[in-house]
Amino acid sequence: MIIKVSIDASGGDHGIPVTIEAGIKALGVFQDLQLTFVGDQPTIEAEINKHPSSKALASRIQVVHATEVVLMNESPAIALRKKKDSSMRVAINLVESNQVDACVSAGNTGALMAISRFVLKTIKGIDRPAIMGRMPTMTGHTHMLDLGANVDSSPQALLEFATMGSIAVEQTEGISKPTVGLLNVGEEDMKGNDKIKKTSELLKASNLNYHGFVEGDDIYKGSVDLVVCDGFEGNIALKASEGVASMMSHYLKRAFTRNWLTKIVALIATPVLKDFKSSLDPGKYNGASLLGLRGIVVKSHGGATSDSFFVAISEAYTEVNAKIIDKISSQVSKELEKNE
Repeated sequence: MIIKVSIDASGGDHGIPVTIEAGIKALGVFQDLQLTFVGDQPTIEAEINKHPSSKALASRIQVVHATEVVLMNESPAIALRKKKDSSMRVAINLVESNQVDACVSAGNTGALMAISRFVLKTIKGIDRPAIMGRMPTMTGHTHMLDLGANVDSSPQALLEFATMGSIAVEQTEGISKPTVGLLNVGEEDMKGNDKIKKTSELLKASNLNYHGFVEGDDIYKGSVDLVVCDGFEGNIALKASEGVASMMSHYLKRAFTRNWLTKIVALIATPVLKDFKSSLDPGKYNGASLLGLRGIVVKSHGGATSDSFFVAISEAYTEVNAKIIDKISSQVSKELEKNE
């Protein structure tokens, strides 16, 4: 099976140089992958030609011209209504027309969600799409959603997030019946507001492998395979984790460069420090899925390097291979029939 992915080549903080380099790397790793780069065609083609392997990969590369770019600080409404020939919009249009199987973009998150929802629509039975990403833990990583697409989600919406997330984790990670935790201010049944308590009751009555309430520190302990929450709390948790990782890196660097003795200690500890940095590197977990849409869209971090953007492309490849959309649609359809 040939897997086709469109790349919003102009999106993100670094744009074409990073997305092209990541794409070339992905084509070298995945032999059944084809990429369509969308953006300013002359610039993209010039960047592709810089790579020694570009001629050998030419049959698996397409370039589609787009005259506009969605800026990182642009409002979703402007991006949706006025920039219909943006690299982001054209890349998503290719998914809608079945010319590609998935889209990857490092562009403006709000615009990406707005355009994706407008163009692709949601799966029948899903009211709102959600953003799911991976978070580092003591045991590897966990998955979490929603990471910012929705604020003040209803209990029913949170149940939908849990259902979609559980299917995605099972199919992409190979985890049978992944454990699901609901983010709360405590683990006890009496903790939390009415919305959280109602959501917990819905999860208990579902076919999901519901673990119960989890607290913020459980995210990083790896207590469950999937953490479910509203986008407001999820985005705060995501940004807080990135901030903590940066702070720890800052203090370690300062401590080890304080004087000649600490510099010697740092030299001795280099292998340990490299492993530590790798474990907490946000780029290692790059590639958040916009679940609930009738097409696969993966959001890369805006400031992604070529290595981390490659991770996002890999996530899109994995989701296409696992037929995530079909699996989610089928499960949601069964839930609708059960409730009729």
